[in-house]
Amino acid sequence: MKDFLYLHTRDLPYFRALLRAVESRFYQDLEIPSPTLDLGCGDGHFAQLTFDRNLEVGLDPWTGPIHEAGKRQVYYLLTEADGAHMPYPDAHFASAISNSVLEHIPHLDAVLAETARVLKPGAPFIFCVPNQNFLPNLSVARFFDAIGLKPLARAYRNFFNTISRHVTCEDQEQWASRLEKAGFTVQSARDYFSPAALAMLEWGHYFGLPSLLIHVVTRRWNLVSAHWNFAPLLALLQKYYNEPIPDPNGAYTFYVVRRI
Repeated sequence: MKDFLYLHTRDLPYFRALLRAVESRFYQDLEIPSPTLDLGCGDGHFAQLTFDRNLEVGLDPWTGPIHEAGKRQVYYLLTEADGAHMPYPDAHFASAISNSVLEHIPHLDAVLAETARVLKPGAPFIFCVPNQNFLPNLSVARFFDAIGLKPLARAYRNFFNTISRHVTCEDQEQWASRLEKAGFTVQSARDYFSPAALAMLEWGHYFGLPSLLIHVVTRRWNLVSAHWNFAPLLALLQKYYNEPIPDPNGAYTFYVVRRI
């Protein structure tokens, strides 16, 4: 298997790289038949590192990221469109993926229904999202809770959810209900990313500010991409990358569902 932890850390801020590396590994043992739709493909970086083949279609509503995805040449076709209004025929795709996208969508039910429309019966839809453990497990908020400052804890959770651009952080039962209404049945759901791993992601937003400055100036997150440059960081992150799955306290859930 590829060293996803290094590959993502080489290209991204470390906190985002850790999460994406864990998720890249999940896809390796899954059958993802062609043609495949990448719903919310963004800049194509995740697909480029995760899959050993080009995906047929990437869809995203944002102009900048989808143009960058075009430069990576990891999709045969790119479509700039809203996920609730896809310009594809019924039952066109044999599979779909959506990695850390659905939690950002206000009109989620409409997007799920449209995804069901363009998938063939029985086709897998594979995605991951933050769950009900995300906000309770934030370390700063837990500290405020422990010393009795509940209003500050609530304010911090609202702040962090806002900068994460989360619209939904739902549990498996809530997702099962949404999916059933849209025309899907859940095949498997695994919680992952422990409270300790979430703390690495949380604090990375603050410790990663130097990387943001580098990116503003150079359009790169790291100036030196050689493996040796990341050796201490990779050693620190390795135990979170290798956490046992599933984790009942995990802040994210990886779903494999099928079109009914």
